[in-house]
Formats: sequence, structure tokens, C-alpha cells
Amino acid sequence: MDQRPSSGRIPVSKAPRLAIAGATGRMGRAVARLAAEHHFTVVGALAAAGDAGIVIEGTRVVSDPVEAIENAEVVIDFSHASAVVPLVRACRARAIPLVSGTTNLADDAKLAIEDLAKVAPVLWAPNMSVGIQLLAEIVEQAVRRLGVGYDAEVIEIHHGKKVDAPSGTAKRLIDSIRAGMDADEPLVHGREGEVGARRKGEIGVHAVRGGDVIGDHTVLLLGQGERIELTHKATSRDLFAIGALRAARFLLGRPLGRYTIKDLLGG
Repeated sequence: MDQRPSSGRIPVSKAPRLAIAGATGRMGRAVARLAAEHHFTVVGALAAAGDAGIVIEGTRVVSDPVEAIENAEVVIDFSHASAVVPLVRACRARAIPLVSGTTNLADDAKLAIEDLAKVAPVLWAPNMSVGIQLLAEIVEQAVRRLGVGYDAEVIEIHHGKKVDAPSGTAKRLIDSIRAGMDADEPLVHGREGEVGARRKGEIGVHAVRGGDVIGDHTVLLLGQGERIELTHKATSRDLFAIGALRAARFLLGRPLGRYTIKDLLGG
């Protein structure tokens, strides 16, 4: 967690006003459906121009981020990487807290998020599951304690419509492996042909696509005579929507700066 001022919290509404970016996607619809149950009032819905006018859980979708967040106290973003910069700039203009789970961000989007964190609390995570956060922490500790005698491989499985690979969560787990190794070891994306013996320190990454799998992630730590398999399986997309809503509630009233799922867990 980045350094942030020690100022007190801002008062929070009983049912905070929420805007959802990427409102017509799988995750956006899940957030909209679960918002009232988690005591939020949805006041804005943002999506691409082609979806403008659609009504999601009683809220009309618009394509202008400024209009979408006009009455919001906090924003949850599950949009597309190309849509993040204008959304974040709109949030910055009004110092609105942002929870974002959009992955595959370009450098300009990452910089825009850092800039927003100068005026508002921000939480970006490639996976909103608290279980994934715990897995990442366990992986780092396991790699560090096992030492160099164990090889690390990451396998991720997602539905056939997922467009990026490896997943943002797989990248998060790779970061944990590297942190445990205290080294920026090279990645090998799959293997084909006569690739030769496995190089010491390399991290294998394998993306599997098909069916309706929400998201399975496994880290293999392979030693001599034994292997350890650390796995997280998501069985409902609601898991991530609930995590995002929990994160949005967590941000409200907090000082400006960058936050993580680890902060949400009190780590």
C-alpha cells in the first residue's frame, strides 16, 4: 500500500451511490444485480456506444464517462483496457474513488490510475477474490521457503470467450513467484518441439481455453520426489462482483492513495 495522508475518514452514505463501468458485460451485470443486496444505489452505468440506451437493473446505460459518474460516490470498473483512461480522467476531475478489475492495461492507463490516486482512493486488482489474494501470499512464502530446488509452473483455465492470455491473475501469481525467488526470472509460454531441458529458474505459463470455466489457477512447485499443487477455482462469477462491492465499500471515506485486496483483508 502506498503512503497516504493520515487525515480522517469522510462520512459515507448509508446506501452509497455507485456507477458501474462495463455495465453490459458479464461482470458489470453481476455487480448491478448484487448492488442493492450489498446496500449500494446504482446511479450510473457506462458501456460502449453500441450499448447506450440499454437498461441494466433499472439504470439506463450511457457511453459518456462524465455523464455516467455524475452522481456517483464511487465507481466500479470492469470495462475494456481501451476504455480505462477516459473513465479514470473523469473520476479524477471529481476525485471519485475507483475500484477497477480491468486487466491488460497499457502504460497510459496505469499512469492515469496513479494520477487518480493523488486525489482519491483507488484499488486496482486483476482478481477481486480474497481467496486469490491469499493464494498469492501462500505462493510467495512457499517459493521462498522451498528455495531453488523447486521448479515453478502456472496453469490457468478460462472460458473460450476470454480474449487475453495469460490471465491477469496468472500474472499476479507470477509476480508472487518472482517475489519469492527474489529474482525476475524469465517466462516460458507453453512448450512445443525440441525445446531442450528446462532451464534453471524459468517459470512456465500455460493458458487453457474452453467451455464456460469461470477461472481456475494452479501453481505447481516441482521438486525431486515430490510436487506441491496450489489451486484456486472460481465456481461463480458473483464471487468477483461481491469482492468489488466489498472493495468499493472499503474505499469510501478513506484517504487518497493506492489500495490492494491485501489492505481489504487487513494485511
